[in-house]
Amino acid sequence: MSCSTQNDQQVQIKKPDWLRVKLPIGEEYKHVRNLVDTHKLHTICESGNCPNMGECWGAGTATFMILGNICTRSCGFCAVATGRPDPVDWDEPQRVAEAIHLMKVKHAVITSVDRDELKDGGSIIWQNTIRAVKALNPETTLETLIPDFKANKENIQRIIDAAPEVVSHNIETTEKLTRQVRVQAKYHQSLETLKILKAGGMRTKSGIMLGLGEEKDDVVKTIKDLAECKVDVITIGQYLQPSKKHLQVQRFIHPDEFAEYREIGYNLGIDYVESGPLVRSSYHSEKHVIPGFGRNKWLSEKAN
Repeated sequence: MSCSTQNDQQVQIKKPDWLRVKLPIGEEYKHVRNLVDTHKLHTICESGNCPNMGECWGAGTATFMILGNICTRSCGFCAVATGRPDPVDWDEPQRVAEAIHLMKVKHAVITSVDRDELKDGGSIIWQNTIRAVKALNPETTLETLIPDFKANKENIQRIIDAAPEVVSHNIETTEKLTRQVRVQAKYHQSLETLKILKAGGMRTKSGIMLGLGEEKDDVVKTIKDLAECKVDVITIGQYLQPSKKHLQVQRFIHPDEFAEYREIGYNLGIDYVESGPLVRSSYHSEKHVIPGFGRNKWLSEKAN
């Protein structure tokens, strides 16, 4: 089943019970919540309505978005606005570093919109942000969820030189659905970006959304493609439609199927496979920085 346009009348599929989440609670969550409100800080956790916000904030993890909130690409799944972005804000790296310091974040995830109109793709601001965060927060581990930079080696090298603990680039969907789901993106360009990062010595990560009409064999092929690129961490989660203007959910994947993909990923040599209905790119990301953590846990489960 292919992805449909959102202009025609939709038949909404009822969400299954396994997609229910607990309300955010806990003192650490309340502390971060108060800081965010008081200082008017911006996190993608809130703007993306992430179902795991309470759990992540409670664990001292937060995700920030840089380079504005207008993207040059128009992916059918994404709630971020498309258009002409504002000029680059060269003071942003220091503000992000200060926000992380103020929130006492133990593990930070930084992501951004695509800035295809810039010659450097935004990679200079990316590099400056990573370095500013590390300088002010030397104890904070860092994951960068970057665009593909059109697989430009010079731009990707700036990320490598700044040396975050994890560099993530999401392939998002299967090769067959890429043109429908990620309109201006290219499947093999994403794989090439991940290869360049790995060749540069980075711990790499990528994510896949399910429920857009993909076939099971194509999901397995995508996992194999990522394994061949020596990606260290894979996240696999359920796509949820942000609004009626976005691609419609074609199917809600059962937790047992997610468990099967997790098993396939580990058997292919992936170091950490996070696979489940509520999994998002940043879910448990504080654990993704630790080599062997996921694989050892899986091996222990199999032994028992």
